[in-house]
Amino acid sequence: RSFCHVQCTHRLLKSNEIYTHNEIEILRNQQALGSSSQLDELREENAKLKYRINVLKRSLQEDPAECSKTMMNINQRLQEIFCESINSAYPELVNPPLSVTPNQQAKFGDYQCNSAMAMAQMMKAKGLKVNPREIAEKIVQNIPENEMIQKTEIAGPGFINVHLKKSFVSKLLTNLLVNGVQPPPLEKKQKVIVDFSSPNIAKEMHVGHLRSTIIGESMCRLFEFLGYSVLRLNHVGDWGTQFGMLIAHLQDMFPDYLTSSPPIGDLQSFYKESKKRFDSEEDFKKRAYQCVVKLQSKEPDFIKAWNLICDVSRKEFQKVYNCLDISLVERGESYYQNMMTEVVKEFEDKGFVQLDEGRKIVFAPGFSVPLTIVKSDGGYTYDTSDLAALRQRLFDEKANIIIYVTDSGQASHFYVVFACAQMIGWYDPKVTRVEHAGFGVVLGEDKKKFKTRSGDTVRLMDLLEEGLKRSMDKLKEKERDKVLTAEELVRAQRAVAFGCIKYADLSHNRINDYVFSFDKMLDDRGNTAAYLLYAFTRIRSIARLASIDEATLRKAAETTEVLLDHEKEWKLGKCILRFPEILQKILDDLLLHPLCDYLYELATTFTEFYDNCYCVEKDRQTGEVVKVNMWRMLLCDATAAVMAKGFDILGINPVERM
Repeated sequence: RSFCHVQCTHRLLKSNEIYTHNEIEILRNQQALGSSSQLDELREENAKLKYRINVLKRSLQEDPAECSKTMMNINQRLQEIFCESINSAYPELVNPPLSVTPNQQAKFGDYQCNSAMAMAQMMKAKGLKVNPREIAEKIVQNIPENEMIQKTEIAGPGFINVHLKKSFVSKLLTNLLVNGVQPPPLEKKQKVIVDFSSPNIAKEMHVGHLRSTIIGESMCRLFEFLGYSVLRLNHVGDWGTQFGMLIAHLQDMFPDYLTSSPPIGDLQSFYKESKKRFDSEEDFKKRAYQCVVKLQSKEPDFIKAWNLICDVSRKEFQKVYNCLDISLVERGESYYQNMMTEVVKEFEDKGFVQLDEGRKIVFAPGFSVPLTIVKSDGGYTYDTSDLAALRQRLFDEKANIIIYVTDSGQASHFYVVFACAQMIGWYDPKVTRVEHAGFGVVLGEDKKKFKTRSGDTVRLMDLLEEGLKRSMDKLKEKERDKVLTAEELVRAQRAVAFGCIKYADLSHNRINDYVFSFDKMLDDRGNTAAYLLYAFTRIRSIARLASIDEATLRKAAETTEVLLDHEKEWKLGKCILRFPEILQKILDDLLLHPLCDYLYELATTFTEFYDNCYCVEKDRQTGEVVKVNMWRMLLCDATAAVMAKGFDILGINPVERM
């Protein structure tokens, strides 16, 4: 049974009961009932709603830890309990504020409900003066029986401090150990499209593409883990006037390109040469325009030339994607070319198009800058292709959630595209989530836009290769080359290099600019991938060094109670179980840095636990294991399992030995 919509259902019930009661009164007062059919219908509806609330009340009494193999979102579960309590205590309040957060100080409990103060303000606005502490007391008195709350305490002006039952937390940890890190179930499967990376054909990927690629991939991994159906789209720039000059240059440089594949090694230089000719040679410029017309007319020889150029670029892009373990479906601007005429016609038919000096433009409500959907020469624009892409994703792909991951500079453009799509009736934002997830620029250590010493944009492949070199230097500095095999060393090198580059990006709020520094990201102290990867390897090694194999741990998970008597055991156990809360927060605002902060907190909390609680006790003389505290080994295992899943969502590949 799903618990995550109790709150909404309570509120729905409340509004429906009021609505039904009012309807009945109106019908009675107006004596409008020739028959009792309308009244009967309303009573039947009311009865159904009351039945629903009884089902939900019963579900609150049950122990979801017993009937679910998935991880529970404790915060959400507490919200459901307090929602029930608030509605029982104050049934007359419509949509009362609900606030439950983890407690920042352990001495005050584990979670805190802060609704009483906001409810007092709400009542004051209605002319009722009630002390928040009185409200808090009434809420506490109405808390239903449940499986998780040990006790509550009212503090200060009306904070309700919540202490969890140790048996409840222990049971959830056992569930995690037996069933693995499983997300809470989705009410229904939904389709998500994430548009990210999106480099331009015939141009190399540069550091500007790094953030979109890393952030977009991580978002996809999160949605997939949570059970969504995900389509990763690479909206490459593979169409437009630049292909005219590239094809014309190809014809001159490799006249036999139709029969013999041209050896274009450096597409960037090839692009620069063709651009130079386009700007300086009038005959070449005319021929380039003719090539564009023939390409748009789909003449076979020109389509082949276009495909050749695209293929060279794809191979270069794939080198980057292979390094970063990125999976994408290419669907560039060319894919939507045939859909644009229909898009323009639809806007014209509905009367949204205005003429402006030969251009066809569309204004969205509340925006002063229009979209240009047809240029004065009759050609289409990026605006047209973005509208066509959004329409295809809504109607053909039937996506429930669509996310565009591009730099923040494009935010205003996408807001207008979304507003136009809503205006024409393509989607309702209350039903379909369409969002731009913008990000800041990558800065150098001088706090200026990240460039090479000569002032050029940094090639992404050069950056990744530099990362590999530096990570190997770091591993050798720690003398890991003396204990790891050659194969293990290369695996560690790639894990550290690419993991650090990804984590440095994802650990910052994506909205802000961030400073790219190899020295900082490879530092194994503080909130870095290097620190977390080493911490993870150490945690994984504890069982191995105690000669405890996977099968023994699996059996212990089913038979050994996870004791939480020591304060550091209790702190670690609760920290492990906050994982679903963190994922829900990311899902809500699409900011990934809270996951990085959480993994760092988990690693440091584990270190506190390990320093204070013996997992394995050894003879001081011989070094032999004399005692294994298995419940603590299980806490090690649970920590590693959650860290591994967190790494997977971030696209980081830890290794067993580093």
